[in-house]
Amino acid sequence: MTLALDATAQNLLFREAHTANTFTDEPVTEEQIKAIYDLVKYAPTAFNMSPLRVLLVRSPEARERLVSHMAEGNRPKTAAAPLVAVLAVDHEFHEELPKLFPHAPGIKDAFFAERPVREQAGTFNASLQIGYFILGVRAAGLAAGPMTGFDAAGLSKEFFADGDHQVLAVVNLGKPGEGAFNPRSPRLEYDEVVTTV
Repeated sequence: MTLALDATAQNLLFREAHTANTFTDEPVTEEQIKAIYDLVKYAPTAFNMSPLRVLLVRSPEARERLVSHMAEGNRPKTAAAPLVAVLAVDHEFHEELPKLFPHAPGIKDAFFAERPVREQAGTFNASLQIGYFILGVRAAGLAAGPMTGFDAAGLSKEFFADGDHQVLAVVNLGKPGEGAFNPRSPRLEYDEVVTTV
């Protein structure tokens, strides 16, 4: 075996993991989310930045507000999921850099004084963290249903009125329900993706 993870872990995180479209009604606990975040926080990011913000939508009122911004095809599954996470980038992430990158205290102003630079860097690095979030959900034995089918501007305004956050993804979470998974779609083969120079 060339991988350090055993086959069971490989399958849980990758080969047998699918985007879930239905879920059981078993709740997702705060303890599970904390355990997931304890993995997510180790995502590799530039300057150890942490621009991802996670908003857990638990109340019926907040769920209704969320669903109204989802694309039509995503509304029923988002309304029914045990828990929904709204994943956003905080464009003011640089304010945390003195704590997260203490050995270079001037990095905050030297690299990230300009808002467009923060938006680009923050979005890229928050996207890396989103990938880790999905793996963390799988590691907890849960299924993830990540989506980008929503009114991003409307959703950002609805839940992050400060204008400093931009919603990047919405993820339904829970134990997979009946008929949760569509058949696996094809993937590109190694020789179609990897070249050596």
